[in-house]
Amino acid sequence: MASSRGGGSQQVIRTGDMEKMSLDQLKAVKEQADIEVNLLQDSLNNIRAATGRLENASAALHDLSLRPQGKKMLVPLTASLYVPGTLDDADKVLVDVGTGYFVEKTMAEGKDYCERKINLLKSNFDQLIEVASKKKTLADEAGLILQAKLKQSSPSS
Repeated sequence: MASSRGGGSQQVIRTGDMEKMSLDQLKAVKEQADIEVNLLQDSLNNIRAATGRLENASAALHDLSLRPQGKKMLVPLTASLYVPGTLDDADKVLVDVGTGYFVEKTMAEGKDYCERKINLLKSNFDQLIEVASKKKTLADEAGLILQAKLKQSSPSS
């Protein structure tokens, strides 16, 4: 995702600079900005989905902490496959830390992990919204200038 943040090493294009550009340069700027906006939108959607999964996990941990030891329950193996099981120790949970690795944590540590990840994702989401807004504005300005230049260069009917 770091590569899709855009804007770090790129030069800032101002409206005055765009007015001096040729039609081909303006088209290229608009196309590039549109591509970046689409990539940023995909990243925002991925962050939304990941945040939702973590919020569900946090809620599941809360529900699990309320169940007594020895309680019979269905254990999810996949998104659609559940098997019957018995709750052995509600204070120890396995946390998926990514790429197939799981870490055993206490219930409190698991909840804290989820909350920290949610806060990090929300912070990244806010930053990406800001970048996407700037890129969208750039694309819109380039489009308007491009349209104005096209009207000037076309013969009057």
